[in-house]
Amino acid sequence: MEKTGITITKRKDGRYVGKFIAEYADNGKAQYHYVYGKTYEEAENKVLIGHEIATRYLSGRYITVGKVYREWLNAVVNRVKESTLANYHNKFEKHILPEFGDIPCADLTAGRINAFINKKLADGLSASYVRDIFTVFKTMLKYVQEEYGFRLSLKNVVLPKAERKQVEKISDTEQKKLVSYLKANMSLTAFGILLSLFMGLRIGELCGLKWEDVDFRNKILHIRRTVQRISSANGNRKTKIVISAPKSATSFRDIVIYHLFP
Repeated sequence: MEKTGITITKRKDGRYVGKFIAEYADNGKAQYHYVYGKTYEEAENKVLIGHEIATRYLSGRYITVGKVYREWLNAVVNRVKESTLANYHNKFEKHILPEFGDIPCADLTAGRINAFINKKLADGLSASYVRDIFTVFKTMLKYVQEEYGFRLSLKNVVLPKAERKQVEKISDTEQKKLVSYLKANMSLTAFGILLSLFMGLRIGELCGLKWEDVDFRNKILHIRRTVQRISSANGNRKTKIVISAPKSATSFRDIVIYHLFP
């Protein structure tokens, strides 16, 4: 009997041995598994059962969350910003992999994920942060479904409602007091706060400014980059400074420079 990757032969001692492909090594070489039977039919039954199990495994049915995570991270490394990659890494390493790393992706259920969400909320994480964790997890699960061709139903996952915090703005009186204090105690930090206050800059955009971004003739400030301190993606808990494009396409902008010190 011969099929793809399957053979059954008779040994000198009269027994039959069946051979089938159980998995593939990292170099692509087939790894075989052997079964034995006193009769051809017995060996055939064993080899067909073994081949069916191996086929399901090789199709990705039993690929674990941890293995797909590493594969997915390599797939997205060149199409997301370094800060985004660090965010993915930190959420997986700290929250997702300890809970799901050894679980086959196909065994993930809404019940398991809901229990994970409730546990994180009970640990004191905010609803907003838990939703962010699930969003990253869902992005990876979408990859595994497309890559390995099986479905995961997440429609019954219940996410906590994130309360929108009311942003407290300082009053005109408080702003005047702040400006007055900063002008009276001028420093690089004070000037940076004034610049952010009057020009509407994020702190990363402020730190990313260069002299070439200031057009004194036309009184224009060009916003072209942002500076962030991110966690290292290699898990050593170190941080580093990265300079990258602003947060979004609309963050590239030119701002008219007015008098900061009326």
